[in-house]
Amino acid sequence: MRIALLLIALTLAACQTAPPATRTLGPVTEPTGTFREQLHWLPVGDRLILAQLCRPEREGAAPLVVVNHGSPPIASLRPAMQPAACAAEPIAWFLSRGHAVLLPLRRGYGASGGAWAEGYGPCDSADFARAGRETARDIAAAIAYARTLPDIQADAVIVVGQSAGGWGALALAEANPAGIRAIVNMAGGRGGRQGNAPNSNCRPDRLADAAAEFGRTARVPTLWIYTENDSFFSPAIAADMHRAYTGAGGIARLEALGPFGRDGHALFGGAGGSAVWGPIVEPWLAGSGS
Repeated sequence: MRIALLLIALTLAACQTAPPATRTLGPVTEPTGTFREQLHWLPVGDRLILAQLCRPEREGAAPLVVVNHGSPPIASLRPAMQPAACAAEPIAWFLSRGHAVLLPLRRGYGASGGAWAEGYGPCDSADFARAGRETARDIAAAIAYARTLPDIQADAVIVVGQSAGGWGALALAEANPAGIRAIVNMAGGRGGRQGNAPNSNCRPDRLADAAAEFGRTARVPTLWIYTENDSFFSPAIAADMHRAYTGAGGIARLEALGPFGRDGHALFGGAGGSAVWGPIVEPWLAGSGS
């Protein structure tokens, strides 16, 4: 299967509204549709990146979920990426439960453009910790911006990340930022599918070492969900990362699921995926994730 079909980035059912050529901090479109979809430019250092905000149907202040995309294994796909639409299955799952959802498009992806910040260097000496922290920088900036918006509850943010976005969420956890209630890591990692070849990984030992770095100071509850047939991060690699993270002091529950579709790496955004991960995520957020 062409991995481009996964796009690892929650571009499925992507937003159809093109951002304006001129960048100005703040909202750049009027809220539209059932979920009041609205594009925003938000700051990361001296840069502005694009994000989509989706709000639940009910009025009033809503708790925030920040959903973070992955990174395609083919660099040429990054410029075409877009934020997911509010009606996309995993986004609608959170909206239907009363959450607002913010979908930042990080530096180097899609309309956010600019230099890609998340590289980890040569495979033999991969610096996965640095790459994760750069992803975390964008996530933290998105959270800080969202907290300034009307009708957003600022004190109980849930961070969800898929693939590279999940890895960045774990890097964010090491700083224990205020207001983060819980983190959901969906098939997180870096260095998977080297050369776009399934089950070909760049230095999984260094990935585990970086997970231990994050875990040493992380005290935010994290839920890890991986599948048996993930072509990026096998069950063994996921288990090694989890062992390293928790062994260093991080708080993490690992859910090792059976196969999903043709490639379990697409579980979070795949059709019918929420029927698999939803029954795990919902009670966890209500209990141990609180």
